[in-house]
Amino acid sequence: MEDNKDHARSNLPTKSSVDSPPTSGPSSLIHSPSLVRSPLLQSPDQQSPDHPEAPKPKTGPKISFISIPPPSHSPFMSQTPYVPGTPDRPMTMPPSGARTPMAYIRSRNLTPRFLTPLGSPLRKALRITKLDPTDAWLPITESRNGNAYYAAFHTLCSGIGIQALILPVAFTILGWAWGVILLTLAFIWQLYTLYLLVNLHEDHETGVRYSRYMQLANATFGERLGKILALFPTIYLSAGTCIALIIIGGSTSKIFFQVVCASTDCKAQTLTVVEWYLVFTSGAVLLSQLPNLNSIAGISLIGAITAVGYCTTIWLVSVTKGRLPNVSYNPIRIGSEVSKIFDVLNALGIISFAFRGHNLILEIQATMPSSEKHPSTVPMWKGVKVSYTIIAMCLFPLAIGGYWAYGHLIPPSGMLPALFVYHSQDLAKSVQALTCVLVIINALSSFQIYGMPTFDELESIYVTRFKKPCSWWLRVIIRTSFGFTCFFVAVAIPFLASLAGLVGGIALPVTLVYPCFMWIKVKKPKFYSFQWWLNWGLGILGTCLSGLLIAAGVYVIIDNGIKFNFFKPE
Repeated sequence: MEDNKDHARSNLPTKSSVDSPPTSGPSSLIHSPSLVRSPLLQSPDQQSPDHPEAPKPKTGPKISFISIPPPSHSPFMSQTPYVPGTPDRPMTMPPSGARTPMAYIRSRNLTPRFLTPLGSPLRKALRITKLDPTDAWLPITESRNGNAYYAAFHTLCSGIGIQALILPVAFTILGWAWGVILLTLAFIWQLYTLYLLVNLHEDHETGVRYSRYMQLANATFGERLGKILALFPTIYLSAGTCIALIIIGGSTSKIFFQVVCASTDCKAQTLTVVEWYLVFTSGAVLLSQLPNLNSIAGISLIGAITAVGYCTTIWLVSVTKGRLPNVSYNPIRIGSEVSKIFDVLNALGIISFAFRGHNLILEIQATMPSSEKHPSTVPMWKGVKVSYTIIAMCLFPLAIGGYWAYGHLIPPSGMLPALFVYHSQDLAKSVQALTCVLVIINALSSFQIYGMPTFDELESIYVTRFKKPCSWWLRVIIRTSFGFTCFFVAVAIPFLASLAGLVGGIALPVTLVYPCFMWIKVKKPKFYSFQWWLNWGLGILGTCLSGLLIAAGVYVIIDNGIKFNFFKPE
């Protein structure tokens, strides 16, 4: 009986075990000499073996903290540097009376860094949604509910246009082989830089979305150098394209009226070219009152359909009507060797001018929502692949079929004049009228998307200064003023379409050069890697080519001459 009682008493908890506070360290540290000697593991009446004569305190135990460096092999604690107590900030007992090291940490409201890693999904999500609050007041970023379909509509409408009809003119200088080869290489090159721009839209490190081409240029090259390099080309590709569209739309409207009147024997007197410019501008200004880029998605769809329609109609009619008599495919190279070289470079400028729309890619992608799980890059690239597949199906038949049908006899302005010059008598008037209508509708639709960056820039000046969005009446004034300013320039410089080679050289860096340098600066690929060499090579080659194209365009203008009919549109 007594043995059983002794055994039961030995299993009862002692005062020492009850009063000992719990420890927060690993079990391997409980028997550490430092912790064994610590008062935290001793009861008030328990004496240390090293100090058997120590008297019992009258007012309770005197508690002090002993610094215990964390084991360096721990995978978690090694991420947080150990900071011991310093003379100016001694590690003293907190007022709450906490008796463990972890309780002391909690009393100071300290959070270990390994509990909130920098790569946590929440923190990434917070960074990726970092937006400029004024973006909600500007037309490009006012609405962010776009999708892959909207991206395809906008990209197709902006990526194909009347400039594609001039491609056979470049073939008259380059010939069959070099024409096809260089057109293919240019298409692949611009598709690659398009891919770079789509992936540069979002910086996952800083959480910034570059919603405009100039924003990315300023962030990459610096504000001063970015404006020097990219400001004029992007302004021309926006406002200059709108001016060219007024010239094309007004001239085609006059042709449409003449075709319809000739088929009905009407006696109505046609308007002058300037008056047709004014009619077209009025329609473009009326459509431009739609508030933001997403709101014109339907107009871009109509523009895309009409672009594909007139491109297909023109090359089909040209091929089905057969080759012209006495057509020749020998490259046209006359004059001195310098003249021949510059003619070839001017043809390259015409090819580069056919690929446009890169200055709008970031703006189109800015209309999409974006998050870490669903970045805007995915739907944008889907839309781009679909649209550029269709663009390729239009450009290559236009260039090859048009050159086959007309050869060296094609007019300098391209295939649209050739259609009326060579087939006005043997082509049905309805087909001629339909082609004109498709060109006019496409020009009206393209005016909206190419004018949007300028609308955005003009409104941002007001928003930045007055810290509030533009009212509806001010927006009407801004867009109407822009439209009729373009009309005035179109009347003053109606020969702008004859500068295709020169303009192609000026705008080439925006399409083929700057995206390569932007990728190197932002993404920082590994030195001497394939991507590093590829982007440096394309960037340097494009820069040299741009300079040569500008020189060639100026030389051709001086050598061949251009009829500078200021304020006399024909």
